[in-house]
This record gives sequence, structure tokens and C-alpha cells, in this order.
Amino acid sequence: MVKILLIEDDLEISDLLTQYLSRYQMEVISYAHPKSALASLGIESYDLVLLDLTLPDMDGLDVCKALRERSDIPIIISSARSDLGDKVIALELGADDYLPKPYEPRELVARIQSLLRRINGKTIQASSEMFRVDETGIYKEGELLPLTRAEFELLALLIKHRRQIISRDFIANNVESIQWESSERSIDVLISRIRQKIEANPKHPTLIRSIRGMGYQFTL
Repeated sequence: MVKILLIEDDLEISDLLTQYLSRYQMEVISYAHPKSALASLGIESYDLVLLDLTLPDMDGLDVCKALRERSDIPIIISSARSDLGDKVIALELGADDYLPKPYEPRELVARIQSLLRRINGKTIQASSEMFRVDETGIYKEGELLPLTRAEFELLALLIKHRRQIISRDFIANNVESIQWESSERSIDVLISRIRQKIEANPKHPTLIRSIRGMGYQFTL
């Protein structure tokens, strides 16, 4: 299911979009206040942001800038502000699309699906170019990684479920080399060792993210 962060202070619009998008297997998490929405990025994992420009406490263009500074998450601006300058600035700040209000909800669905297809296509291509998994091992940019059996099984699982958040329980049940009774500690140790071998900066990992209270996500 696609998970969308909606930043919109009109509660009626928020409720309508939540109900409508659910028909298309899209879960909407909505915030009226942008600062709360930005704070949630450190806790939740989203596939896309739907952002209004007229918001309390913080202008939507500033929110767009803050989002792009923190993440490469796809952003669609949805706003009644008709100033061409706003659209140009939003796109320059890193928004991926701009949909003026009012609009037909089905058009929004089409734009979301189109944007995610493009983003996911690039992600899978980038992942396949950087990492390759076969019966001989896992290769990063053409070089065989020196992995133990447990590291291989865990990294292969993460790559297979790229961009999904997978829990420790899921890992424990799908990595044969991990003993259940010591699985939580074993997983943390394995993740740390894998990061040492694939991350540019293991102390600030970008390929394997820790999602607090949920598990891990392979980002490519």
C-alpha cells in the first residue's frame, strides 16, 4: 500500500482525500500543522508528500524547501494559489509536480501513480546498477562483497524487499543463519557489519535506514 503524507489545514479536504485515495490502496496520514508533519518524517516512512501552500505557522514553499533538505521523497504541490511565481518557485525548490485547486480527485490519483512509477523505476534501475545478487554472492558496483553467510542472507533479503520497512520478526523468520533466541541482538550486529561494508559513512547510513520501532529499510 502506498503511504502518503498529506499536509493540509482544510479538514474537509483532508477527510475527502483520505477516503477517496483509500479506494486506490493509498493510506493517507494527514497533518494540519507543517511543523508536526516535518517532525513525523523522523518517525514514519512515506512514499510521497501531498502539500498545500497556504498553511498555519509556516508557508508551504518553506515546507517544500525543508522537505527537500531532509529527503528525496516525491512531492506534489496541491494549492489554490494561482500565482505562476509560486509554481515556478515550488518546482525550483524540488517539488515534482504542481496541481492547482480545484481539481478532479481522479487526476490527483493519476499524477500520484505516474510520479511513483517514474521514481520507482529509477530506484530499481539504480539499485540493479549498484547491487547485483546471484548464487556466487552480492556485488556492489561490480565488486564482490566479503560477506559472511548471515550477512549475505540478510542483505539479500533487504534488497529483495527494497524500499519496504521490514521488521526484526520478519528478518528472524526469513534469515536461516539467525537463531531466534538471540535474533534481536544478532540482527543489530549484522546490520552494523553490513553497513561497514556497503555504506560510504556507516555512522550516517543512507542505504540501510533504521525505522524506530518498526525495523529496517533498504532505500535503493
